[in-house]
Amino acid sequence: MSETGPERIAKVMARAGLCSRRDAERWITDGRVSVDGRMLTSPATTVGPENKVLVDGAPLPTAAETRLWRYHKPPGLVTSHSDPQGRPTVFERLPKGMGRVISVGRLDLNSEGLLLLTNDGELARRLELPATGWQRRYRVRAYGVVNEDRLAALANGVTVAGVKYGAIDATLESTAGRNSWLNVSLSEGKNREIRKVLEHLELSVNRLIRVSYGPFHLGKMGRGEVLEVSGKILRDQLAAASGEHTDGPAAAKGDFRGKGWAKSAKKPTRNKPGWKPTGKKGIARDAKPAKPRRS
Repeated sequence: MSETGPERIAKVMARAGLCSRRDAERWITDGRVSVDGRMLTSPATTVGPENKVLVDGAPLPTAAETRLWRYHKPPGLVTSHSDPQGRPTVFERLPKGMGRVISVGRLDLNSEGLLLLTNDGELARRLELPATGWQRRYRVRAYGVVNEDRLAALANGVTVAGVKYGAIDATLESTAGRNSWLNVSLSEGKNREIRKVLEHLELSVNRLIRVSYGPFHLGKMGRGEVLEVSGKILRDQLAAASGEHTDGPAAAKGDFRGKGWAKSAKKPTRNKPGWKPTGKKGIARDAKPAKPRRS
């Protein structure tokens, strides 16, 4: 609970690490949450330290210290705690010692690369919001003929099948036969956005790798590897995002690897297709701090 006053119940549940704020609202409408013995039917409720909150009959866990991890998601895993189709999930493959965590955004079944994980649902929500100003950067392999003028035009946004997508920075990196590697970045990722937009350009995505999320980079992490971001680095980056809304003002300082669990996996070699050279600390060598946006 906040020491500064009452807060929305969903926000309190998210901060306790039980779930995301959206899930908390759903749990409330499902009749799973009570306050001072009264079952809630609407998330439009505020609570303070004096209130007794129960979820499925159990009290809220004491809020743990906020933590953040970098995870190299392999393709073939669903970014969900459970899957109705019985497909393997990201959370089934994580080390047991991590406890319950949630993802910052998602990567779809066939996508791979950097996925941020946290034990704080409120932090996850904050990092997902476009207002944070953090760019998501990807390397994309697509089949088809690339029209660089049409790629450049994506910077103005595009509407596909009635859905309006914001500015996308997409450039051609290399071409071999009918396959091309593209560098793509965006600040708000809608469901399967890159695949749908490139399909609109008559390009079929056959590999999609997220290489960075704001200041945090995939680096040379092996598939399935999990590494914790130090508390100091996390605090520095959140402070920078709040003050300047950049996509990595402190990307060159600190070690984003921190302590963590390294699962046995072969790390990609420097020359392996689909991987960009990075420095020793998981920071892209050519990553430059973005210029602060004017408020």
